[in-house]
Amino acid sequence: MPFRIALSGLNAAQTELSITGNNIANASTTGFKRSRAEFADVYAVAFEGISDIATGNGVSVAAVSQNFTQGNIDFTERNLDISVRGQGMFVLNDSSGQSFTRAGAFHVDREGYVVNQAAQRLQIFPAVTGGTFNTGVLTDLQLLTSDGPPQATTSINASINLSSSD
Repeated sequence: MPFRIALSGLNAAQTELSITGNNIANASTTGFKRSRAEFADVYAVAFEGISDIATGNGVSVAAVSQNFTQGNIDFTERNLDISVRGQGMFVLNDSSGQSFTRAGAFHVDREGYVVNQAAQRLQIFPAVTGGTFNTGVLTDLQLLTSDGPPQATTSINASINLSSSD
């Protein structure tokens, strides 16, 4: 029995080290929230419940929880880099469905949709008249341009007078 108790402690410690390693590896990842292991005691249980003389049977990892405290907000020169304060998330959409992230590095694709690096579209609650939002539905955020997509210039007509002294 003592061997199993010691083994349970080693397994729990290995899980915690794995979580810590993941936290360190992702320390520079945009929007990453660190995790922590939560431990629980394991007790010997008889058929009729816990005995008065029951001794511990070791330790186990009860849960792995994420810490959602506010991290640092880094300012960038990009217009579509967005941060989230508090416990909110960005909702993204692609062919596999919706997903959530705190990473706010976005850009505009060829069709005018605001997307992340994986081409997942940022979703929003659409605005309705009166300055309110329809919170019952999410839609992809598309930036409309009245001029249409850019096109290369093929020719110009110019009437100019160049100075002969230059």
